[in-house]
Amino acid sequence: MKKLRLGVIGVGYVGELHVQKYAAMEDVDLVGVADRDFARAQEVARRYNTTAYSSHEELLPFLDGASLAVPTLSHFEVGYELLRHGVNLLIEKPITLNLGDAERLIETAKEHDAVLQIGHIERFNPAVIKMESLISRPIFIESHRLNFFTNRGTDVDVVLDLMIHDLDIILNIVNADIEDIDAVGMPVVSDKIDIANVRIMFANGTVANVTASRVSSESLRMLRIIQPDIHITVDYGNKRITVTQLKGDRKHIGARSPVVHREDIFPDSDPLADQLSSFVKAIKKRAEPKVSGIDGKNALAVSLAIMEQITRK
Repeated sequence: MKKLRLGVIGVGYVGELHVQKYAAMEDVDLVGVADRDFARAQEVARRYNTTAYSSHEELLPFLDGASLAVPTLSHFEVGYELLRHGVNLLIEKPITLNLGDAERLIETAKEHDAVLQIGHIERFNPAVIKMESLISRPIFIESHRLNFFTNRGTDVDVVLDLMIHDLDIILNIVNADIEDIDAVGMPVVSDKIDIANVRIMFANGTVANVTASRVSSESLRMLRIIQPDIHITVDYGNKRITVTQLKGDRKHIGARSPVVHREDIFPDSDPLADQLSSFVKAIKKRAEPKVSGIDGKNALAVSLAIMEQITRK
């Protein structure tokens, strides 16, 4: 079967990880990498035995598909150019900076029969996949995503940098309209929002409390879900899921219905490799990707609503 000709545009920290994974895939021909910093593109190209380009325009004629890992500000401009030439595209989150541009990318992909996948990598975390199989009726969801401060990602607020991961997961598992959003946040070390908290109330009664910080003294990525008789905790970073379940009839609490704990850990999994393999499969099968452009737009819409409320306060 003919190998897919794939490339990576933007080879900073995240982009190079994409290059590394593509280079290891037997059904992929890594045809090149592009970056405005041509010296950086050359360095990465040498490392993975491919060709360096100074712009996406130079690389475009050789592509069946690409990962786009440029700064968010350029997602629309570069993404639109690739999609209108029929290049299948995986865009690192967030899809764009505004909903109008996101919608235009989705329409352009459809018009030119191109796969458009958004890089919400936590969807490929095996602990999250296991969690999704246990979801029936979430009552309360609590999420904490805390990072030490680095300069990476500070071109956007922490909501678009970090919180959007958890918003995407929550929207996917709740699948109900949002009735109310109550958000607070503030800048700490940058000129953008560095720490934020939001309480989201859904029409089906589910409540989610979501916190994100990139100025924390600890690193933590945790999601907790409470359902009737079951409590699920997902540790994203350690790819671990813990389930606490009440067995028996809660009406007879005096009978001390047993509480059962179980834990699954997936230490050898590689969510990024799985994400890129899923992208390749979607291209080959001409199928809807696991995380579509519409998913990316929905997560962006909630993120923008949160940011608007924070800035109004």
